[in-house]
Amino acid sequence: MNYVSGFVAAVPTANKQAYIEFSEKMVDYFKKLGAVRVTEGWGEDVPDGEVTSFPMAVKKEDNETVVFSWMEWPDKATCDKAMEFMFSDTSMSGQDMPLDGKRMIFGGFQLIVDR
Repeated sequence: MNYVSGFVAAVPTANKQAYIEFSEKMVDYFKKLGAVRVTEGWGEDVPDGEVTSFPMAVKKEDNETVVFSWMEWPDKATCDKAMEFMFSDTSMSGQDMPLDGKRMIFGGFQLIVDR
């Protein structure tokens, strides 16, 4: 069964188009590294919580929108290899990202149900 890596981040709402353009480039990059699917979601119905929530988790500011993204990989080994390559890829250093990567939450998950 496939492996999934995903993240939640806060993106300045004014940077939506820049984020879309950045994401389009990253889709091609991740697919070259073995991703079978890359999905990006721009928050529309992401309520604040009282105990926990996506906005709280990423310390969303009033002028920001929550983004939810995931990538499907054939397996964890492919994902791990891709991430290792990405973090050592000098062409990735100095990339101007349209979000604050320090507030990004990410992780990897083994699929247990996929219908």
